[in-house]
Amino acid sequence: MSNRIQLVEIDVPEFGLPGVQPEISTEEYESRILATRQRMADRGLTHLVVYGDREHFPNLMFLTGFDPRFEEGMLIMGIEGPPHVLVGNEGFDYAKRIIGIAHKLSLFQSFSLLGQWRDKLIPLSQILEEEGIGPGSRVGTVGWKSYDERESLDPATCIEIPAYIVDALREAVGARHGVTNATDFFTNASNGLRAINSVDQLAVLEFGATFASQGVRNMTEHVVPGETELGIVETARLNGLPLSCHPVVNAGSRSPQLGSPTLNSVSVGDPMLMAIGVWGGLSARAGFIVHDEDELPSGARDYVENFVKPYYAAAVDWYETVGIGTVGGELYERIESHFTGRPFNQSLNPGHLIHLDEWVNSSIEPGSKAKLTSGMAIQLDIIPVHTNEAYYTTNVEDGIALADQDLRSQLESNHPEMWSRIQARRRFMKEILGINLGEDVLPFSNMPAVLRPYLLSPQKALVQVS
Repeated sequence: MSNRIQLVEIDVPEFGLPGVQPEISTEEYESRILATRQRMADRGLTHLVVYGDREHFPNLMFLTGFDPRFEEGMLIMGIEGPPHVLVGNEGFDYAKRIIGIAHKLSLFQSFSLLGQWRDKLIPLSQILEEEGIGPGSRVGTVGWKSYDERESLDPATCIEIPAYIVDALREAVGARHGVTNATDFFTNASNGLRAINSVDQLAVLEFGATFASQGVRNMTEHVVPGETELGIVETARLNGLPLSCHPVVNAGSRSPQLGSPTLNSVSVGDPMLMAIGVWGGLSARAGFIVHDEDELPSGARDYVENFVKPYYAAAVDWYETVGIGTVGGELYERIESHFTGRPFNQSLNPGHLIHLDEWVNSSIEPGSKAKLTSGMAIQLDIIPVHTNEAYYTTNVEDGIALADQDLRSQLESNHPEMWSRIQARRRFMKEILGINLGEDVLPFSNMPAVLRPYLLSPQKALVQVS
């Protein structure tokens, strides 16, 4: 298949940036609470405790609209009654204005930063007692990870939220197995509540993915020898939207790494990696700061022919295979076949669910029987590692969503601006890049599948020819 991949000059259209910012309604937040309570009942839980901090907030935000800014936050929810949200000193006023559900809000100063007031501190044990958590209760905890038998003989009791909270819960309940990990309610790769998105949630994700991808696109079009990594990031025009990861720009001896940009000046011949993640999407690209193959390292003059083209063939195959009903294990094996017998391999799953966090979970792994479903937002994440370091790496990471006819109709009706961008991206991918997408595949990137291996010749990109 890689013999159909060519490096040619193309024009990438301007797909535009959002002029409308989609939001999640109170009604949807309330429906999420109901769906969560149903899962609690199915598992026999009396209470759910959802913990979040600055880095690990998506499950808490999914239920409430609240993301801790400096501190921590926690939701305590029974089978009925208003959920109880605990926040620190600096989160209190913010939470009052932003929480999207009917709730009880309390100041819990142990969530405040060190050195701040503890003058109104209420013991956690007292709060749990007031919430009805005691002997005989069965409590599920939600943080950001769940575990399986590969990691523990008793994975249900492996809990990653702060130990003092777990200790207080187990003391209140009086039994270790009365407190179990329920994060999979939200992050299960097949049926998690955050794995399958509503029409408005997809619009929120596309909003972020558009800005993230445009930022990376801007950088690939403005690489100048002698400029610093920090200077190149300025061309991304980051606008203050919350990031799902630190911006990455590494060149020369710093590449490929996940480090933040520095005052390191880029030079002709340097390899370069760049990535930006915003709530809803991440885009990444990698290549060399050269005009053509003559400026490549002497040991990698065939970089495009023998590395980038086979890699891009795998990416094209990913786009043309992914869809509703695609089996995760089969997609993995299909992509792995492009690497078999070659001097490079995959370093991670070739795709994963994406949400407010950059990686939710993945069923695209060896042996997986799970099928991809309408409503999923998925990141192409084929990351190759070459045995010869001179070849560096390549990358064309972007996000899509899967949507059946009904969901597509809702997107077109409720979010016409977003829908217009998606349709323009689909036309470009088919007519210019030669990638045939299924009707259910909706690209979220403003540089969809555009791979520019020579960063000083951004007009040159890979396409699939007939």
